[in-house]
Amino acid sequence: MPEPSSPVSFPPAFLWGAATSAYQIEGAVREDGRTPSIWDTFSHTPGKTAGGETGDIAVDHYHRFRDDVALMADLGLSAYRFSISWSRVQPTGRGPAVQRGLDFYRNLVDELLAHDIKPAITLYHWDLPQELEDAGGWPERDTALRFADYAQIVGEALGDRVEQWITLNEPWCSAFLGYGSGVHAPGRTDAAASLKAAHHLNLAHGLGAKALRSVMPARNSVAVSLNSSVVRPLSQSPADLAAVRRIDNLANGVFHGPMLHGAYPEGLFEETSAITDWSYVLDGDLAVIKQPLDALGLNYYTPTLVSATDATASGPRADGHGASAYTPWPGADDVMFHQTPGERTEMGWTIDPTGLHDLITRYTREAPGLPLYITENGAAYDDKPDPEGRVHDPERIAYLHGHLSAVRRAIADGADVRGYYLWSLMDNFEWAYGYDKRFGAVYVDYATLARTPKSSAHWYSRAARTGTLPPVTDAAE
Repeated sequence: MPEPSSPVSFPPAFLWGAATSAYQIEGAVREDGRTPSIWDTFSHTPGKTAGGETGDIAVDHYHRFRDDVALMADLGLSAYRFSISWSRVQPTGRGPAVQRGLDFYRNLVDELLAHDIKPAITLYHWDLPQELEDAGGWPERDTALRFADYAQIVGEALGDRVEQWITLNEPWCSAFLGYGSGVHAPGRTDAAASLKAAHHLNLAHGLGAKALRSVMPARNSVAVSLNSSVVRPLSQSPADLAAVRRIDNLANGVFHGPMLHGAYPEGLFEETSAITDWSYVLDGDLAVIKQPLDALGLNYYTPTLVSATDATASGPRADGHGASAYTPWPGADDVMFHQTPGERTEMGWTIDPTGLHDLITRYTREAPGLPLYITENGAAYDDKPDPEGRVHDPERIAYLHGHLSAVRRAIADGADVRGYYLWSLMDNFEWAYGYDKRFGAVYVDYATLARTPKSSAHWYSRAARTGTLPPVTDAAE
């Protein structure tokens, strides 16, 4: 796409943020009463992560948060999205809070506010307390009830100073990568359990939203972040279009249907009837799940390309969600995934900003009047310092320019997008990929844990300070 002839401005109140999650950056996994989460257990299980790497130290944000907040302020960020470690606050997933755990987040919030950075809290970013998993995890209804108690604890502690709240991050990954394909914690491979987990995550969202609102000021915003897929057909054949509908139900409708509309999508129960009878969806559940939202978070990286199964085709499933002999798509064995054409990031994900525009446009129609935030968007590249210690990442600058341009086009088309959170603030533990994939705008030397803003951080800083997108060629430091 050619450069615009003049800078295109974003709305004055637009939030320019960055995002992280607790297990990926905090470290200090055995300090101040914290107990293991499913990601501690999973990463310490041989063969589950690249090189056997864990989040034991991560990037030591627990001890370096003041320096990290100062870095955010230097970059001109107006917002920071982070998650709470459930097992740091409530070690067994039950009972009273550990105040030392809450104090870390109190201090982090105070530091952010002192630097005029708006905190946005995600209550759950995949790190279920291991004791709750031992009791059955997300496939068990009780886990949703425990989440509501946890939400109330955190809301009471921080709701007076934090206005933006997100119940769950990417529940699709929690359900289908954690319990279906097993490439994420807890590493289970049970299709029926993955569908049960999806419903109980939905229920947790609804119960958690109610719990937050019961203890927080009415001014606060309650949202959820979905990694909704932009699902496209390989062709316009009826069979390929049917494949799109099936994957759209499993990727998107299984969550936004109950959350936004109070109903699971038409066809989902029939398409998965050989796996589960959905008897765990009890009377009243859908009304609980459909809580009024103040905003919706959208996470986007790459589109999904599908077709009906070709009997002559073979090879790995090209859905971008890791290698496993087990599928994260229950009831969709007759659907084939394809690599979309174009340039790719280090994750192997195709770079396609049109997908982000399409996603925003879809949810503008799906939930008219509901403000939207891009709560994750970014790219992994093989970043390395030059001899002077600088880290140049022109590919990431181009990626950000393209995707932020797509956001601005969607706003011009009438979408109410109020902020963008770059994934990620800094390089960190990238789940099953260990430390091999670098998503950060800030480079982390994992030997010394020194932080160095990359060229993309300086570029993004200029965008945040001016409300306009610098040219792709401008990596001014």
